[in-house]
Amino acid sequence: MPNTTPRAADTYSPLYFLAALGAGGLAVTFFMYLMFWVPHPGRPVPIFEDIVAAFRTGTPVVQGMIVVAMAGIAVFAVLHFKSLFWNLRQYGALRKTDAFRKIKTSNAETQLLAMPLALAMGVNTGFILGLVFVPGLWTVVEYLFPFAMIAFLAIGVLALRMIGDFLGRVLAKGGLFDMTAHNSFAQLLPAFALTMVAVGFAAPAAMSTAPLVQGISLVGSTFFGMAGIVYAVVAAITGFNAMLHYGTARESGPTLMIIVPLLTVLGIMALRQDHGLHVSFDAHAQAADTLVFLTRMLSVQVVFLLLGLAVMNKQGYLSSFVFGTETSPGSYALVCPGVAMSVMLQFWINKGLVANDLVAKFSTGYWALTAIALAFQVAMIWLVFRLNRRHFGQPRGGMAVPAE
Repeated sequence: MPNTTPRAADTYSPLYFLAALGAGGLAVTFFMYLMFWVPHPGRPVPIFEDIVAAFRTGTPVVQGMIVVAMAGIAVFAVLHFKSLFWNLRQYGALRKTDAFRKIKTSNAETQLLAMPLALAMGVNTGFILGLVFVPGLWTVVEYLFPFAMIAFLAIGVLALRMIGDFLGRVLAKGGLFDMTAHNSFAQLLPAFALTMVAVGFAAPAAMSTAPLVQGISLVGSTFFGMAGIVYAVVAAITGFNAMLHYGTARESGPTLMIIVPLLTVLGIMALRQDHGLHVSFDAHAQAADTLVFLTRMLSVQVVFLLLGLAVMNKQGYLSSFVFGTETSPGSYALVCPGVAMSVMLQFWINKGLVANDLVAKFSTGYWALTAIALAFQVAMIWLVFRLNRRHFGQPRGGMAVPAE
């Protein structure tokens, strides 16, 4: 007889967009290998030609690293887009149901922001694929930047409209927002979506040589970045207050670490903006300033990482939702902090410590620190595949409906 056991994913939730987000983030972690270990003189990022040159002249170790990096990017980019398209189909079906109207009248409405968040990651992932696998892309890249900014602007407008619907509903009349269900950082998801748009919008500031393009990139990324920061501050303060009163919602424990990826994308946005200001606007950031900035960001991330792990340990979250029998689409939120820590550590080591001659590149100390970033990456690879098996591994058994 056919196996009709329903999968966890058959009970659809917009939070499954986080599965696509995590896969795209892992593609970025493999791009960090090429970013910091492959020479790319005269360019802020490595391109196909740089990678080929490094492979031809490199040692077997370098060649192996390049193969692993390109394979990792390809595998997780495919996984990202596969998950993204599946989610878009499920989301379209969900919009036609009464369950969607129920979501739109509850605190869970902000879960819908996982969709523009994943879309923004999709554009970023596509750009990485172009840099790594498309020969000659850099010769036409200036023509691509306006289209990229239009894409991020469209995603940002979509996110703002969704946020406007939510805030317009709950702020126009009191009593429509349940503070007893606000006992987590789940309401920071809109801020994460806005900052993901911001970091993508900032890419032309770092890579373009046209002052007008860089200027538009600087203005657009600053707007969405500041909007995300304002939203995050308000949601974090009110959410922490609710957690003090009612405790942390058990299934939302991973949201306590959402500050980690949020700060990583804001940090990369700031570095991209600094590069653009240096190239075209005669504003020069010192290496020491970058070290201090990244260290401050990393310090806050470590604090929230420890906070989240402490609360989840007390609640037995990992033993239930990762190693146990319970499932929750929110479990995919665990991937984002680990990916973000891996990426931020790579920037901190290379743009902070190495740039200030505190650690010699490719020294024993360098690899000892880099091993921490790689450990986060490996752990998140394992987690993604484990969660995918738990949520998508069983045959489909029924109609997809949203989780409560």
